[in-house]
Amino acid sequence: MRLYEAKQQIDRLANIPFKKYLDPAVFQDTMLKLNKGGTGQLLELTIGLNLSNTALDFEDGELKTNKCDYFGNPLETMFITQTSSIIDELLSNKDFYQTKLYAKLQHLLYVPISKDGPQSDWMFLPCIEVDLSNPLYRELRIQLENDYYNICDQFNNMLQTSPTAMLHTASGEFIQIRTKDSKPYRPIYSKIYQRNVSDKNRAFYFKKDFMRYITLMERKVHH
Repeated sequence: MRLYEAKQQIDRLANIPFKKYLDPAVFQDTMLKLNKGGTGQLLELTIGLNLSNTALDFEDGELKTNKCDYFGNPLETMFITQTSSIIDELLSNKDFYQTKLYAKLQHLLYVPISKDGPQSDWMFLPCIEVDLSNPLYRELRIQLENDYYNICDQFNNMLQTSPTAMLHTASGEFIQIRTKDSKPYRPIYSKIYQRNVSDKNRAFYFKKDFMRYITLMERKVHH
């Protein structure tokens, strides 16, 4: 499925409470109740997108969902990608445009999910397409690039303080890396430093400021 096809389908569902088109049995599903990503998976199934572990959700981009209030204000940070397999790319300051991170960022379909009230009243809000190749998003692209290199530098600075120093949270203006793990924890090994550099798995996240920024951009473009 291509990103624009999904956008058309999702926009038809926007601002309509789940109870208007979902089977009531869905609200008894433990996936929807307990799994933080359950509503995102529900959206994928609703639009006919196969759940898989492919590099990108669409043929030409990535789907991202996040919890928000009725007005679209983000209530959580938003997961981007794991870092354990790319830790040495970060520690060697690999070119931003050649990274797995950029592949995940360059063409996004962001779907805010209003979770005010009971689950039957939850709804998908109008989605926002972010294409970093579009001149409208030039400043955003540059900021994300700067954030990436800033985080790479922060990581190296952390590890160079002592032979046993470990990584902790590193943040830019719109993205950050923090822990994403549960017991049993999975340490991260760096070939560059020839040792474990984190006692837990870590991941890139969008900060709430990113969602606020692209929401404001969308309003400016369409009003």
